[in-house]
Amino acid sequence: MTSARPRRRTSHGVRSAPYAFLLPATLLFALFFALPIGYALWLSLHKVEVEGLGLGKDARREVWAGIGNYTDALTDSELLHGALRVLGYGAIVIPVMLGLALLFALLLDTERVRLTPFTRLAIFLPYAVPGVIAALLWGFLYLQDVSPFFYVLDKLGLPQPDLLDGGPLYLALSNIAVWGGTGFNMIVIYTSLRAIPAEVHEAAKLDGCSQLQIALRIKIPMVAPSLVLTFFFSIIATLQVFSEPTTLKPLTNSVSTTWSPLMKVYQDAFGKGDINSAAATAVIIAVATLVLSFGFLRAANSRTKKEATR
Repeated sequence: MTSARPRRRTSHGVRSAPYAFLLPATLLFALFFALPIGYALWLSLHKVEVEGLGLGKDARREVWAGIGNYTDALTDSELLHGALRVLGYGAIVIPVMLGLALLFALLLDTERVRLTPFTRLAIFLPYAVPGVIAALLWGFLYLQDVSPFFYVLDKLGLPQPDLLDGGPLYLALSNIAVWGGTGFNMIVIYTSLRAIPAEVHEAAKLDGCSQLQIALRIKIPMVAPSLVLTFFFSIIATLQVFSEPTTLKPLTNSVSTTWSPLMKVYQDAFGKGDINSAAATAVIIAVATLVLSFGFLRAANSRTKKEATR
């Protein structure tokens, strides 16, 4: 009686296994990322022309526009003013948010702090609140007629500033972003702090360093990559601000439909019905975000390499 020979495993199945695992992710990437980007680029290079009185579907046809939509978008004063408003908004949000995140992370990393898990959760909890709900919550707190803060100010005889008008509007919008984003950045920095070996802290204590000296000379330099990462994320989020001003718009006349660049894209696409110009503006915003973000990363990496070679 002869024994059955073991079947030889073909190498074809082994070689194709990684591609089979990558196929779902590749399809999702192509359908929901690459294809929309390609369609947006195609729209940005075309425009709609109307013939005659513009009655009927045959009177409107899409023609090649080249870089005409990009030229119109770059020379649009509303887009320029929106970009300047976002830069002013980011000049407030990013330093305050990252400064608070670093401060909270350093405080939670000290040995004397009690109830660390509860405090960490309390700081992180606002990040779990959706941006629209957070904007509505703070928006009603900014209104003089319904806010309990203005009621207290009125009883104390103190002035009641309009937080949704003029310069205070930037502070009001920045407060929403700082309140919601500090917890996430704090968790990122705090995780890096916990990864620092305990021997480093013990050696610093033996050398007579105080907690402040340890934080300034050891902890902050060692979590510099996390600070770069959080700054990178903050730049992207700032340039794409949309939910907060859009949600506060019905509560004040100081927020226009084109307050931020993304709001202008939405207004052009769904307000004016000019989807081609909106696509061109969206591409410009995406390119500007990539240039600023990777420019900062390259500058940070070059500085890190210089410090490492010293």
